[in-house]
Amino acid sequence: MGCVFGKELNAKKCAVEREGGGGERRREVEVRVAKAEENEDCNGENEKGNNNDVAEERRRREKRNRSSKPNPRLSNAPKHLHGEQVAAGWPSWLSAVAGEAINGWTPRRADTFEKLDKIGQGTYSNVYKARDTLTGKIVALKKVRFDNLEPESVKFMAREILILRRLDHPNVVKLEGLVTSRMSCSLYLVFEYMEHDLAGLAASPNIKFTEPQVKCYMHQLLSGLEHCHTRCVLHRDIKGSNLLIGNDGSAQNC
Repeated sequence: MGCVFGKELNAKKCAVEREGGGGERRREVEVRVAKAEENEDCNGENEKGNNNDVAEERRRREKRNRSSKPNPRLSNAPKHLHGEQVAAGWPSWLSAVAGEAINGWTPRRADTFEKLDKIGQGTYSNVYKARDTLTGKIVALKKVRFDNLEPESVKFMAREILILRRLDHPNVVKLEGLVTSRMSCSLYLVFEYMEHDLAGLAASPNIKFTEPQVKCYMHQLLSGLEHCHTRCVLHRDIKGSNLLIGNDGSAQNC
């Protein structure tokens, strides 16, 4: 899924924290910041006077904005939890960086799934139609490759896993599990399988959507987006290939 943690779209202005002479000084600096921003818009250059005060005030604003925005927890797992996860079958490299993201889950082995067909490909991932050999259920496996196990790449995927675990709605693709191997520098995300995507159906000359169908699909897709937004998650990559359609008429955002 192309999810990223949402930014506040309409951030409230922070109140001046200091009172008295300090508060007046702060307000004067904020006024200069506003004027400097206006000059940047009109002339492309900032006022030269009091640049240090202006820069400092901007840093304060950015720091307040960052601290006020919710963020998925990406802290490393405690040492005792790391040991428990490794003992449960998680690779040490994954638990060390993404311990919070996988906490509470049990890894599945790659040999418990049978790949049936490759159905998608990205820069760092491939998606397969697969069968769960334990249950017989058809699923979608997203294989993510980590080049040289760079911590930032693993953290990026851990963040996506945390976001997906927070979402639970019939019109949002559901993360059902994780598959990994101690010997492989890759991770599989297990999703519910959907037979089609909107882009593929729309490109078919033999398929024509009726008005009731369009309304039905839009209602489902917007319901899924509303669920994401109420949890401060923005999609940022809405397109036909990321809108999945099932044979039963169900629709999901992915």
